[in-house]
Amino acid sequence: MNSLRRIRAIMLKEFRQLARDRLTFAMVVMVPLLQLLLFGYAINTKVRDIPVALVDQAATSQSRDLVARLGASQLVVFSERFTHPHEAEAAIIAGRVRAALILPADLERRRQDGRPRGQWLVDGTDTLIASTILQLACLPDDPEINRPQGNFEVALFFNPQRRAAVNTIPGLIGIILTMTMVLFTSSAIVRERERGNLELLITTPVRPMELMLGKIVPYVFAGLVQLVIILSLGVLIFAVPINGSLLQLLLVTLLFIAASLVLGLVISTLAKSQLQATQMAVFVLIPSILLSGFMFPYEGMPVAAQWLAEGLPATHYMRLSRGILLRDANLQALAPDVLWLAVFTLLGLALAARRFRKRLD
Repeated sequence: MNSLRRIRAIMLKEFRQLARDRLTFAMVVMVPLLQLLLFGYAINTKVRDIPVALVDQAATSQSRDLVARLGASQLVVFSERFTHPHEAEAAIIAGRVRAALILPADLERRRQDGRPRGQWLVDGTDTLIASTILQLACLPDDPEINRPQGNFEVALFFNPQRRAAVNTIPGLIGIILTMTMVLFTSSAIVRERERGNLELLITTPVRPMELMLGKIVPYVFAGLVQLVIILSLGVLIFAVPINGSLLQLLLVTLLFIAASLVLGLVISTLAKSQLQATQMAVFVLIPSILLSGFMFPYEGMPVAAQWLAEGLPATHYMRLSRGILLRDANLQALAPDVLWLAVFTLLGLALAARRFRKRLD
């Protein structure tokens, strides 16, 4: 009986402590709720409204009717229109569209001869989206002509074998860097306070911004080591192609590492303990894995989930790493994502320094 009373006393103590720790209690409720909403609402493997380009060299009523019927499938959205195929290829390389439909000038003659109506140029880096376009290309859209091989020829760019590793490895760089960089720095300021070093830092002439920079620079080198390891093993073991500039990849990776480290610093200024910092970091890691485009296509997500994804540094790095490594895109074509990461880093660093200054006051 005495043992039961002691166990009961410890249980009541833990319940009271849990009730006082609002963040831990919120994690108990919010983590399953967040996962439920992400998996049940935001994650969708059935891709629709894929942005594609159109090159209609026929410009006839038949070609317009064909485009209308393809759009009615709700699988694709013709977001850009060009006059030459090379312009559509440039849009695919830049990542503005996932595919392009080329309708030649002799479209009607091709229909009468039973030949393919045109050609789909497809970004094959995302195997799920490539499969969706292939299904669309093979759909018979003319009841009078039944072609088992489909109405369109298909050219798969960058990943003709549709190997999943080609798409996964560049994205994995962003996920691993997010997990390690955010976790490394999310407890940086909290750890100093728990060890009693924060008071010592206050007495030194070190300014808040200098402290923030000093905290993140060592981890930048750790992130670069991870980049080399992942990229090297990806090439040697999984034969992932490197079609673009390694220097440009290094530059955008440095920017992404800085953004992730700054995000961890902001979390560190908000948390009151290392446990709280780790718990708060989870709220960044889960959406980064599920919404960044690493596991599921961005186009398959609802609009609200896409807005949330746009606020994650990992989403922008996914586009950058895959664009440079696989599609040989240059930084000019990927400028919006580069600019977003730069602004995020500067604003986050300023916010972390300001919050740290307030805590000192």
